[in-house]
Amino acid sequence: MTSTSRPPVLVVPVQGVPEVRPGDDLAAVLDAPLRAAGARAGDVVVVTSKVVSKAEGRIVRGVGRADAVITETSRVVARRGDLVIAETAHGFVCANAGVDASNVDAGSLALLPEDPDASARRLRSQLSARLELGDVAVVVTDTFGRAWRTGVVNVAIGCDGLPAIVDLRGRADDRGRTLEATEIALADEVAAASGLVIAKDSRIPVAIVRGVDRLGGKDGSALDLVRPAEEDLFRASPMQALHDRRTSDAFGPGDVPRTSVEEAIAAACAARLSHDPGPLRFTVLISGAARRGFRAAMAACRSAPAGGPDELAAAHALVRDDEILAAAPVLIVPWLRLDGTDASPNAGGPDADLMTPLLSGGAVIQSLLLALSAQGLAGGWVGSPLSCPELARNALGVDRGWLPLGAVAGGPTPTHPDPRARHTIDPGEVTDWR
Repeated sequence: MTSTSRPPVLVVPVQGVPEVRPGDDLAAVLDAPLRAAGARAGDVVVVTSKVVSKAEGRIVRGVGRADAVITETSRVVARRGDLVIAETAHGFVCANAGVDASNVDAGSLALLPEDPDASARRLRSQLSARLELGDVAVVVTDTFGRAWRTGVVNVAIGCDGLPAIVDLRGRADDRGRTLEATEIALADEVAAASGLVIAKDSRIPVAIVRGVDRLGGKDGSALDLVRPAEEDLFRASPMQALHDRRTSDAFGPGDVPRTSVEEAIAAACAARLSHDPGPLRFTVLISGAARRGFRAAMAACRSAPAGGPDELAAAHALVRDDEILAAAPVLIVPWLRLDGTDASPNAGGPDADLMTPLLSGGAVIQSLLLALSAQGLAGGWVGSPLSCPELARNALGVDRGWLPLGAVAGGPTPTHPDPRARHTIDPGEVTDWR
């Protein structure tokens, strides 16, 4: 194919921008510096979020950094010591939820603009009127780190008048092959280019990027660049997934993808103790009829709770089990093969021959629950199949050599999160160092 010539791209630092204070008219502040830099139609004006935050009063004083980070965080993705990688209310994932102490007065902290896309729209409209430029775009930037690379780079958190992302799928490359996965983060590329002249240490918070090819894309917003949760393969760090997991007895609407169940089972198979306590198998109940039948069989467990002083607690647990069995869209029953051993714990508790397999079974259950949580799903354990193994075996047509390790219920996370998810335990209160 014949190559198409592209115009050169020019990145111009905008000098002479004065200190911006809360309440300042940002377009008025930038008017003279942009004129001096020779702003023209077709330019992209790139402005740091710090300048926008200052003008919009998103500067706080007398607030500890940790407290500000908590306020600005909607979800913790990972943490190490004082560093928190957090998702903000906008959907951006960045260090410390975008809370920053650089280029602000001592004792102050800058927060990200509440709606950077709206800030970009407003500034674009005002600059177009002041400078009499009908075709000017605005990108609001912040510096983000990258998960697999060292250093920070400017990215777009607000955008107007420019395609944030350009979908090239279906077009041909220079050899005529159809592109299948190429989506260009154009606003991020413009933001990164501006970082070549925007400098934190020389008061240059604005740049002009000239000659940007829009690639035929439609104007968008920076939120177009936020990856949907269902496509995010790195939603939480392994350690954060451990902190986030809560036993759930309620589930949101929808089904559980078969691939998510398969991933959970694969994790469970890898979790057993180092020595082999016996084969594993899993029964997955996904149809409504299968789940209702299993629930009906387990209901008989309530007529004969365990004796002794724990009888009331056991009865309550069985009622809770029934509620989970009724609510969950998928049930996973793990089975452990105990050749030569009666796979039925006696009323006085499991005997010595069952202790090691049960410990291994606990690792299987925990891995199933963690694997569901790591995939953004809710999970809960139902103990009645372990308490009444014969009922579980009869209901699912499994022979006596197999021990059910309870059942793991899975489903979408509930619309209203469990308030227990906000409770954290101070390790110092439960740990004895010696």
